[in-house]
Amino acid sequence: MKIGLFIPCYVDQFYPQVAIATLQLLEKLGLDVDYPLNQTCCGQPMANSGFEKYAKGCDALFTKNFAQYDYIVSPSGSCVLHVKEHLHDDKNPAAAEHIRGRVYELCEFLTDILKVKDLEARFPHKVGFHISCHGQRGLHLSQMSELVAEDFSKPGYLLNMVKDLELIPLNRKDECCGFGGTFCVSEEAVSVKMGKDRVQDHLQHQAEYITGGDMSCLMHLEGILRRQKSPVKVVHIAEILNGSYA
Repeated sequence: MKIGLFIPCYVDQFYPQVAIATLQLLEKLGLDVDYPLNQTCCGQPMANSGFEKYAKGCDALFTKNFAQYDYIVSPSGSCVLHVKEHLHDDKNPAAAEHIRGRVYELCEFLTDILKVKDLEARFPHKVGFHISCHGQRGLHLSQMSELVAEDFSKPGYLLNMVKDLELIPLNRKDECCGFGGTFCVSEEAVSVKMGKDRVQDHLQHQAEYITGGDMSCLMHLEGILRRQKSPVKVVHIAEILNGSYA
């Protein structure tokens, strides 16, 4: 299969090591991965702020860049969900529809498409996993705690393959961190309080690292940890699964 690697703009600009880890992990699993050099923002910031009409150029460029791939994989649940639900191209609707049905967040691609059973990675640390709202409630990467239903976690399933990694419990395992894209700008005080509560849950259970599938949420938590002068670090799940972060 031919894979198109979709790297969100904030990952490209601020956390390129996450993009590299994602590429390396997919290649270790024997995949033919291509990175379209002309890709830019998927348009989510404009759409989330109520200016979806200004994202049409992003939609057209995204369609042009990724229409030829069997699957599109990205280390970002929020960007993937945006593309799944909102990508449209008036000039090439069939290509946009193809992409909407073939774009996957990294963890769901590994579990649902590749059906990975084993990973060569080791991470001898206590790790707390933050499940982002888009990933959980939009992509259904894990079960929502308010439902009386069978519990599951696709990222947790993968992390349990990592040697010597201790996945710690949390009191409120699916609580929002408060980032919410532009929400952290328009409702700064609420966002910070939510982030502090999320961090405290991890600290209470003695996490050494906080991981997740969205660097946007982890960036928010990282800022709070730094202001608290905490030794706890954040790391994207791709870096752990790839064995590139020790």
